[in-house]
Amino acid sequence: MWRLFYSLLLLLALPFIVARLYGKSLAAPDYRRRIGERFALFKSADATESTAPAKTSAGIWIHAVSVGETVAAAPLVKALRSANPNVRIIITTTTPTGSERVRSLFGDAVTHVYAPYDLEFLVRRFLRKIRPGLVIIMETELWPNTIAACKHENVKILLANARLSERSAAGYRRISSLARQMLIAIDLIAAQSQADADRLMALGAEASKVEVTGSLKFYVDVDTTLSHNAEPFSSIKASGRTVIVIASTREGEESKVLDAILPLLDAVESPLCILIPRHPERFQGVAELCQKRGLRLQRRSSGQALAADTQVLLGDSMGEMMAYYSLGDIAFVGGSLVDTGCQNVLEPAAWALPVLVGPSQFNFAKICSQMESANALRTVQDATELSTQLLQLLDEPAKREAMGQSGAALVKANRSALPKLLAQIDRLLA
Repeated sequence: MWRLFYSLLLLLALPFIVARLYGKSLAAPDYRRRIGERFALFKSADATESTAPAKTSAGIWIHAVSVGETVAAAPLVKALRSANPNVRIIITTTTPTGSERVRSLFGDAVTHVYAPYDLEFLVRRFLRKIRPGLVIIMETELWPNTIAACKHENVKILLANARLSERSAAGYRRISSLARQMLIAIDLIAAQSQADADRLMALGAEASKVEVTGSLKFYVDVDTTLSHNAEPFSSIKASGRTVIVIASTREGEESKVLDAILPLLDAVESPLCILIPRHPERFQGVAELCQKRGLRLQRRSSGQALAADTQVLLGDSMGEMMAYYSLGDIAFVGGSLVDTGCQNVLEPAAWALPVLVGPSQFNFAKICSQMESANALRTVQDATELSTQLLQLLDEPAKREAMGQSGAALVKANRSALPKLLAQIDRLLA
């Protein structure tokens, strides 16, 4: 009953959802491109419609939503392709930034399309085109009709790298019968932590189908041979300046961060701040905000060498977060001074950077706790505290080094998730 009601609401909302895509495309044109894929209308070399049952194919569909889930899935995709180079892997996302990250990470080695809207007739059309034997849903993207369609088409379902915050669990409890129906239909669940597993089982997941595997996000690809030949990276490295990487900031957060860094920029040997907004459609607005504050701003997209008087480099590029972190001395991870749950704190830790993060951490709650216990991360409550902590770390290089090394060691010590997940996949495909 709940699923029927949900489906009717979604069907009625579709015109408004599509209109919203066009609205967002005014700032980011990619939102209006390939809309047909969201209705399972597409063709590709290895994804053509067929009436054959889905289970006849060894293809694997990985649903990764956006950038964070795509990055988390990267080691899994590489391991699957290494074990069987001929396996067909189809990766879906729902955002253009996720799509771009799939292309930058995997190129033509995988098929990428946008995920269909969660209406059963669309999902079943999609399944008959890609013909997977297994769908791997990253983290906790539970869509009722997608799960129902997979069961109808005999496609095995694995919920991988599963996490469920208390906040999200409270939301699912309001639709407990629908949540239970979805979780019972899933064949195996690989939970990031015991707390995640307990919340999923409390909502209805069968204990025999739940295993705590750890987080794939500990598999951060640190390329120590990363080239800094391109500008402005080469001149930043040559400058010898201390670099603060301010990563993945969200709407309303940049003003707080700028309040925090302004007192630091009056120093004789002032640090360089690399400010990287989370969404590309906000690059221009953030640039204007910096200029209104009177900051000497340079944009990564200019491709020019770093000017000696540049205070803030705007990271207005996609797919270069690791390059930014590789130049850094300190990292602040955004999404945390506004209530969006912070972004990936493990990426800077893997580069041995001390990590500062705001109080909103629900996306990485367990990992933030682990890092704080290891003295690799500090939580700041507001812009004033962020400024204080940055100043302290700038003044104490030995403390920066100790925090960074603690974080890198923690990342290396927690890489058990991938072999456990691969074992689950083998069981489902056997």
